[in-house]
Amino acid sequence: MYTSGKYSSRGPALIPRMKTKHRIYYIILFSVVLLGLIATGMFQFWPHSIESTADWTLDRHSVHDAPLIRLPVSSPIPERGDLSCRMHTCFDVYRCGYNPKNRIKVYIYPLQRFVDELGVPISSTGLSREYNDLLSAISDSDFYTDDVTRACLFIPSIDVLNQNSLRIRETAQALAMLPRWDKGMNHLLFNMLPGGPPDYNTALDVPRDRALLAGGGFSTWTYRQGYDVSIPVYSPLSADVDLAERQPGPRRYFILSSQTAIHREYRAELERLKEENGEAVLLLDKCSNLSQGAASARKRCYKGQVYDYPQILQESSFCVVLRGARLGQAALSDVLQAGCVPVILADSYILPFSEVLDWKRASVVIPEEKLSEMYTILKSIPHRQVEEMQRQARWFWEAYFSSMKAIGLTTLQIINDRIYPYAARTYEQWNHPPVVKCSSVNSPLFLPLIPPRTPGFTAVVLTYDRVESLFRVITEISKVPSLAKLLVVWNNQNKSPPEESLWPKISVPLKVVRTKENKLSNRFFPYDEIETEAVLAIDDDIIMLTSDELQFGYEYFNYLYTYKMPGDIKNWVDAHMNCEDIAMNFLVANITGKAPIKVTPRKKFKCPECTAIDGLSLDQTHMVERSECINKFASVFGTMPLKVVEHRADPVLYKDDFPEKLKSFPNIGSL
Repeated sequence: MYTSGKYSSRGPALIPRMKTKHRIYYIILFSVVLLGLIATGMFQFWPHSIESTADWTLDRHSVHDAPLIRLPVSSPIPERGDLSCRMHTCFDVYRCGYNPKNRIKVYIYPLQRFVDELGVPISSTGLSREYNDLLSAISDSDFYTDDVTRACLFIPSIDVLNQNSLRIRETAQALAMLPRWDKGMNHLLFNMLPGGPPDYNTALDVPRDRALLAGGGFSTWTYRQGYDVSIPVYSPLSADVDLAERQPGPRRYFILSSQTAIHREYRAELERLKEENGEAVLLLDKCSNLSQGAASARKRCYKGQVYDYPQILQESSFCVVLRGARLGQAALSDVLQAGCVPVILADSYILPFSEVLDWKRASVVIPEEKLSEMYTILKSIPHRQVEEMQRQARWFWEAYFSSMKAIGLTTLQIINDRIYPYAARTYEQWNHPPVVKCSSVNSPLFLPLIPPRTPGFTAVVLTYDRVESLFRVITEISKVPSLAKLLVVWNNQNKSPPEESLWPKISVPLKVVRTKENKLSNRFFPYDEIETEAVLAIDDDIIMLTSDELQFGYEYFNYLYTYKMPGDIKNWVDAHMNCEDIAMNFLVANITGKAPIKVTPRKKFKCPECTAIDGLSLDQTHMVERSECINKFASVFGTMPLKVVEHRADPVLYKDDFPEKLKSFPNIGSL
């Protein structure tokens, strides 16, 4: 009975336990499925924020399918525009944040159709083909994001490229209704044709608060330096006409003017130039004997003779770009495409992308009052420089003018460089074609890349017979930590160097090279004894430099000076015993496109022990020759490569009141 009872008590207890276990399992499974269905339903039917999920493509949002937004008459209007705006006052850089690619993120508002209370659109043209191409290019770029919370820059889908098609008040109201407008902060508007009759303002008349403006006709009065971006006026012919690149060189005409509707005073002045210079000047106008239309827009005439436009532009070395009712002219783009050097006469005009492009390399800017002197001015430019400008003009068009995509992405890159200056494109990247073509010298970037055999630098001291001064220079240079070797170039063939025992005892190898001829260019010869990548070239009378100043900076261009110096410059230097330092500066500036860097604050280089007998520079004719050699070198190079610079490199803590032992370079000369 006991055993049977024990079994009976356990048996019935096991069955309910199994049922409970399965019940819990099915309850959990059902709950998971139910929650999944609920979540799916909420995702499908919950009201989404249109600005956080909409992706801008015309395939998904055609103009006709775009939502219709009515603007109440009482809708707010933005302020006119703050001329004092700069990136640090009207732009929130903290929106951009840090990202590993150092690239801003750009959000494009979804396409909407704005109308007033009567149903009249704010624009007579809606979304233009050009603006559609611009937005499509941005949406396909690495700048684009469809996540509004990640955006650094916001671009409205409201087309304001052409102010002629806009209702000013209503367009401003539409901008103010944008969800993230916030007084235009971090918003970018693109406009190519600003203003309207009769005064034609040089900036968009639509009130826009603090928004950045990429404008195609800025003047110095309306352009906010470092905030707005000056862009070109796009030429529709860029897409319709394929002009093959023409090799730089002389053309059939020297000057060509192809713009129509030029002010009568300018037209009269151009006609006088034509009379004075004959066939060298071609003055074109619209064709009065052709019916108006697309075909006539691509024709120009002179005395009944018809020319194809813009093809005729390729037949001239220089092409005139005069201001019209607006400062910005589409003709500039046509001229660049033709590889014709633009001669720009538009006072106060801010040239496109002038923040990064060096227009002196591709154009000639002449004040309007000097139009009558244009022929003489252009004739003074050397042929070689004209060819370089023709080549640069064509490349500017290809890189920055050729399409709405090029214009849009260049604008964003400029803004990107402001926000991430440490990762910005360099002057060379903006202004040098991908394949560098230097007609005078080769870039050192294309020389054989050979790793230096020895770290540090070699000091090359040119001397004649100033032994005492030479020894002082050697003693001072030897204190420089990075000095690897000291090479003395003995330029005196009539006198032997001092005996070995008389030379200063220094911790690095010292080698004396005796030259065969007394030439200043011997200082820049690439001697076999030089085993370092960097070389310091110094005279034997530069006794005032300290070891800290020498340690602070040096450069290497000896190979180019000896073997790649253009023309007869090196021979001229050797014959006149002068200007070798200027020749080296011409060479380096021509190759790099950069100005020299003044290292340390020292102003005066003077040898107190030197007399007129000892030093070449103390001769009375020395400075006169140096002026002559600048003109000589500029003629040989075909340009003036030297650049003005207001920059000086000083060591950290140089002027700070810190103990000398905390400074890396304590012994820096004073002003």
